[in-house]
Amino acid sequence: MIKKLIALLIAVGTALSSAACTPEKGSAENTSVSQSTELTLSNPKASKEAKALYNYICDTYGNGIISGQQESTWMGSEQYEFEYIYENTGKYPAIRGLDYMNDDFDGVNRRAEDWHNRGGIVTICWHCGSDFSHSWDECMKTEISDWDKALTEGTDEYKKLLAGMDKGGAALKELRDKGIPVLWRPFHELDGGWFWWSKGGAENFKKLWIIMYDRYTNYWKLDNLIWVFGYSGNGKGYDKWYPGDEYVDIAGADSYKDGANNNLYKKVTDIVGSDVPVCFHECGRIPTVSQLKKNNTKWVWFMTWHTEYITDKNDVDDLKSIYNDEYVITLDELPKLYE
Repeated sequence: MIKKLIALLIAVGTALSSAACTPEKGSAENTSVSQSTELTLSNPKASKEAKALYNYICDTYGNGIISGQQESTWMGSEQYEFEYIYENTGKYPAIRGLDYMNDDFDGVNRRAEDWHNRGGIVTICWHCGSDFSHSWDECMKTEISDWDKALTEGTDEYKKLLAGMDKGGAALKELRDKGIPVLWRPFHELDGGWFWWSKGGAENFKKLWIIMYDRYTNYWKLDNLIWVFGYSGNGKGYDKWYPGDEYVDIAGADSYKDGANNNLYKKVTDIVGSDVPVCFHECGRIPTVSQLKKNNTKWVWFMTWHTEYITDKNDVDDLKSIYNDEYVITLDELPKLYE
């Protein structure tokens, strides 16, 4: 299969360039990356596993799209979405989306390790309140009462902020110690205005992002993280929310509107340029390959949201076609990245 050959070539390229993300050269379809650009992870001490995964993602960008699925844990089986996809397509997604919500650190880490051991890719987000506890409701309903104090080193509010963050840091350290790289997607839909982390405005958000980046990178030494910066599909003024290239490895956006969302893709690439991989980090109905190619929309992965978003929003025939298309990379087609 052509897709198998592409995966093999990408794996060889990854092995030859383990220190940097080097785009493929000479591909007729690979118009989204510069032929002379080398991208490195923002953390100069990134683990070999994180480098290998980042290289693979960069080499895939513009040449294919990696399939992804967000999990649920309350539908009678932790594999609810994944078995649904397999039963209808004969394939599993390459990326498993997990969430530290409700302080489910042990459960998420167990499932992340299982997926990694199957050869898959792990991405983690975190729905929580402003004290880094609980879940989606608290994301929406809680706020930081005094952003200046919370973001000022040495204050009680700052110490409380770090204490909350450190719960995630400790959990991610367990994955680091097992050699598991993570596409870390904190503070997602950052510009939307509905979650507490964006209610303080863009300047406070950028400070918050940098505090977490510094805490996780320099205090917790989480060299297994690839930092994914996730815009919403409804926001405006993307540029004012961006903390800088030194704090971001992959950028993305989400939308639950049908289609390739090429205008949204363009809004993100206008911020990060044409070389940084751009992902469709949440969606409902998965865009078809023909839609992606027609609109010249080179999302490097898609991540379908859980429960009814995969089962009700996607026609079964379309789902089967997408998961079996040469352009779409599934679990069985991922190369062995960490050997």
